[in-house]
Amino acid sequence: MARTESTMLPLETAAPPFELPDVVSGKKISLEDFRDKKALLIMFICRHCPFVAHVQNELSRLGKDYAGKSLGIVAISSNDADTYPDDAPESLAAMASEVGFTFPFCYDESQDVARAYSAACTPDFFLFDQNRKLAYRGQLDDSRPGNGQPVTGRDLRDAIDALLNGEPVNPNQIPSIGCNIKWR
Repeated sequence: MARTESTMLPLETAAPPFELPDVVSGKKISLEDFRDKKALLIMFICRHCPFVAHVQNELSRLGKDYAGKSLGIVAISSNDADTYPDDAPESLAAMASEVGFTFPFCYDESQDVARAYSAACTPDFFLFDQNRKLAYRGQLDDSRPGNGQPVTGRDLRDAIDALLNGEPVNPNQIPSIGCNIKWR
C-alpha cells in the first residue's frame, strides 16, 4: 500500500462548490444541502484502501455520534472505478450499508471535486466552519494499519467539537496518511 500524505490545503480556504450523486439514494448532494449547519465535514474515502478499512467503523460512529447536531457530513469517492472496481458506485453503496453510514456517500466520477479540494489520499478530511472556510484538514487520529494505536477519531473530533462550541480549532494539524487517489 502506497502511503500518501494529505496536501494540507491552506486554512481559511473556501469550500469549493460541488454537486454529486449519493450512491445510496441517487439524490444529488451539494454544499447548499448543508447551509443550515455550523460545520461541514467532507471526507474523501473509498472501499478498497486498507487505511479507510482501518477507520471505517469510526467514520460510521462519527455519523451516529453527531446526528442531531449542527454538523453536516458527506463522504466522497473519487477513485477511477474502471481500474478499481471495488470503488464503483454499486460497491460503495454496499459499503455504506454494511458499515452503517448515516451520511451521504457520493461518487465523483469526473474527479473534478477531488481536484478542487486538493484531495490527495484516502482518507482525506476537510472540516469547514459555518462560513465554509477550512478550519481543519488532517488526520482522524494517530492510528494507522498495523501501528497498534486505537482508532478514536480524537484529532478530528476535537476539531469538530471546537467548531460546534464556537471555539478556535487548534491550528497545529497533522496530515492524514492513506492510499493515493487513483487518478484516471
